Amino acid sequence: MSTRTVLHAADIARALTRISHEILESNKGPEDLVLLGIPTRGVTLAERVGALVTDFGGAPVPVGALDVTMYRDDLHRHPTRTPRPTQIPDGGIDGKTVVLVDDVLFSGRSIRAALDAIGDIGRPAAVRLAILVDRGHRELPIRPDFVGKNLPSARTERVNVHLAEVDGIEEVTIAS
Repeated sequence: MSTRTVLHAADIARALTRISHEILESNKGPEDLVLLGIPTRGVTLAERVGALVTDFGGAPVPVGALDVTMYRDDLHRHPTRTPRPTQIPDGGIDGKTVVLVDDVLFSGRSIRAALDAIGDIGRPAAVRLAILVDRGHRELPIRPDFVGKNLPSARTERVNVHLAEVDGIEEVTIAS
């Protein structure tokens, strides 16, 4: 199996800075904005983007975690998933613009599950999607609003996001 690095730490930092600025511009500031990361690495990315949006926007932006495990439509194929805690920031999501944050967008099924989970939690004014890597191969009509890197890939390849807080290293690799 061959593996190549497609994003280094500096590339990831630049992508998250750009995404943060785009979120602020799209929302016309930090007001009524909530970031929800999808575990595991989506939560770490949401925390980073939240800190950047807070710095650039001049006001704190709440960040939480949204576990989608029990909303997935493929539990029969992957029954050993361990649910992670869902943490909705104080103030909830009703009437807010919620930005879902995840590391890799592939089929779109995790995001569909996230939309179902959000529906059980509250009624946001809008839901947006921020992705570090969009690798294509969508099975559902889901498209990200904010993308760090478009990375066309073969279905047989695997895109791996490694973040310092979770993995001890900072890179995105593709393995074939």
